[in-house]
Amino acid sequence: MNRFLRKNIEEELEPEDEPQLKVKKEKVKDPENGNGFFKKLFTEGVVTKEAATEMLPFLLFLSFLCMLYIANSHMAVNNIRKIDKLSKEVKELSWEYKSLKADLMFKSKLTEVAKKVDTLGIKELTVPPKKLIVGNDEH
Repeated sequence: MNRFLRKNIEEELEPEDEPQLKVKKEKVKDPENGNGFFKKLFTEGVVTKEAATEMLPFLLFLSFLCMLYIANSHMAVNNIRKIDKLSKEVKELSWEYKSLKADLMFKSKLTEVAKKVDTLGIKELTVPPKKLIVGNDEH
């Protein structure tokens, strides 16, 4: 079907016998340095004053987006630094908690408590405690 349509289009184009004009294309010489390219670009009217003023709101919008991007990256870096600082502090407090807990467990042993209270004159019981029984009418 596609070929059929092409034949019809080619047949329509054949009856028109117009002389074709040949246009010579001039080759543009490349400037030797990059500065010449930019000078030629701006002075020959590729970017005119009118076009630049028309693009100004878009360029301002792009610069605003760039500033937002930079500010966002700075805030992210600051947040990462704060998180690292707080995680180090949590680790230090965890170590301190564990060492204090170990000290407390050691100092609460029966032998350690007996050593501490021996200086106060309190001695450890050697006989088992006695159970006192109180009658109902004796209180």
